[in-house]
Amino acid sequence: MNKSSTLNRTGYVRASYAMLITAFSLILIIMPSPSLSRVAGDSLADLVEQISPAVVNIVTTVTLPGTTGQGPIVPEGSPLEDLFKDFQGDQQDRPRRRGSALGSGFIISADGLIVTNNHVIVDSDEILIEFFDGKSLIATVVGRDEKTDLAVLKVESEEPLPFVQFGDSDVSRVGDWVLAIGNPLGQGFSVSAGIISARNRSLNGSYDDFIQTDAAINRGNSGGPLFNMDGDVIGVNTAILSPTGGSVGIGFSMSSAVVSKVVGQLIEYGETRRGWLGVRIQDVSEDIAAALELEAAMGALVTDVMDGPAGDAGILPGDVITTFDGVEVESTNALVRMVGNADVGKAVRVVVVRDGKSQTFLVDLGRLEEALLTSLTQPMIDDAPEFDTNGLTLGALNAENLSQFGLGDYSEGVLIMDVDEGSVAFDKGLRAGDIITEIGQEAVTSPGDIDERIASAKAGGRTSILLLVHRDGDKRFVALSLVE
Repeated sequence: MNKSSTLNRTGYVRASYAMLITAFSLILIIMPSPSLSRVAGDSLADLVEQISPAVVNIVTTVTLPGTTGQGPIVPEGSPLEDLFKDFQGDQQDRPRRRGSALGSGFIISADGLIVTNNHVIVDSDEILIEFFDGKSLIATVVGRDEKTDLAVLKVESEEPLPFVQFGDSDVSRVGDWVLAIGNPLGQGFSVSAGIISARNRSLNGSYDDFIQTDAAINRGNSGGPLFNMDGDVIGVNTAILSPTGGSVGIGFSMSSAVVSKVVGQLIEYGETRRGWLGVRIQDVSEDIAAALELEAAMGALVTDVMDGPAGDAGILPGDVITTFDGVEVESTNALVRMVGNADVGKAVRVVVVRDGKSQTFLVDLGRLEEALLTSLTQPMIDDAPEFDTNGLTLGALNAENLSQFGLGDYSEGVLIMDVDEGSVAFDKGLRAGDIITEIGQEAVTSPGDIDERIASAKAGGRTSILLLVHRDGDKRFVALSLVE
């Protein structure tokens, strides 16, 4: 075999190998990946056809005040006086204008129970449910919850209604496909598909647990269901984040883990019954963890203990709650949700860290709604004159000082009258009008107490000390650095 033929054969082999590689690459590119095959290959039509009859449009009618304007001025005794009086009387007797709002919902039982958002039906005079088959029925309110923006309605139907069930949102994962069905912008039944973009989102509500999705959600979708690919409801479409007012792919659905619990209580009691621990809490920051000599910045720091379950069990301000009913507490929001979802009257084990050691308390939970009806007031007392220390001007909780800052009745602690803007205290967020009730986890009753505690901590080699500060009805811990 000559050199030329050898080169040709080598070139042929290389060319053939290159063709195989190219073909294989094309196969890899053309074949859909498993994560895309559900949408790219399989139609969702069968699923949509199965679940759509359980989705409803909601039309609410609200009575609006009629426009009132000043009528023409007619001189007293004028021949036209009686005419204008009659005209104005006719205007007052006319019914006031009525406005309508549109939303969505879904049926959860054959006998006509419907779930929607509270903001869809609040303050409405009449609620009309429009069904997939075109019929309409008037609904009544079974119960509603402002904290989670949920409501349960009821219609009376002569025939069993199609309904859907709740799925487990806790097993849903980011990237799972979802369907949103509702009445966007009043256009009637409409379906959009997308994925779960994120989980455990909060929109500043105490009991928020939102699923974020890029499935198109617009005004009118509120109260409608978010389905998984099994046809189960894993969320209630509630809000969107948008600079334009329309969908930009950031929608929020309250998770079924929250919805199913609230809906069950609204159906059974007509109201919610949330657990209550009886503490005020804040997150454990890195500097607070260092001040308390904790291993990690986790848990919920107790800033105040009210007359209630936690106080009766022995929990104190300054305790860090690390475990609630066998579940590790990662943050204050997590603890609030866990307590709220717990049954009223349930005995739960609460583990706290106090003075560097773990302690367990058995707490019989109260009911939040009853606790909110109770308010406690305390008389004011006088104390020592103003005192300056570490950039803080401190004063007594007397009537004059409290009135100066528009504060209510307080009898325990020391009032911050002024804060030096160049001080560490100012950098930590302390402001005039704050009330210090504890320092180093010991109660203070006079301005001099604070100076003594700070001096003692410095003498002991401490680099920071913990202050319990009261502001606007809330208490929080502040780790004040003692290093100049």
